[in-house]
Amino acid sequence: MKDKQSDIDANDLFVELQFLQNFMREENIGPLEILNFLKRHDCFPNASSAYRVLLTIPVTVASAQRSFSKLKLLESYMHSTMTKQRLNDLATIAPEGEMLEKIDYEDIIEDFISKNTRRTRMFK
Repeated sequence: MKDKQSDIDANDLFVELQFLQNFMREENIGPLEILNFLKRHDCFPNASSAYRVLLTIPVTVASAQRSFSKLKLLESYMHSTMTKQRLNDLATIAPEGEMLEKIDYEDIIEDFISKNTRRTRMFK
């Protein structure tokens, strides 16, 4: 069986982090400031390595969420309840919102009814 080897000794890291916690009493200090402190003083090698690793891990969930366009977010939200044609229609009329507010629907309905004698008898 092979011995497990690591760049960081867990026991030494634990001791260094305890010393570091006692040494740095300030409450609102971020990981970047801690790493800068560790680089300046060069006395906590395991903690310095651990913080460098911590600060290079990407936060993929948040960045991936932000990269979606608004239409994609809307589409994924409405996907289960809306057909693609309806979604396309909504995307088409969205920029014309101001124009749609100015339309007099009563005139359009009256015009539609007057085009057919059967409708005229039914709706008048």
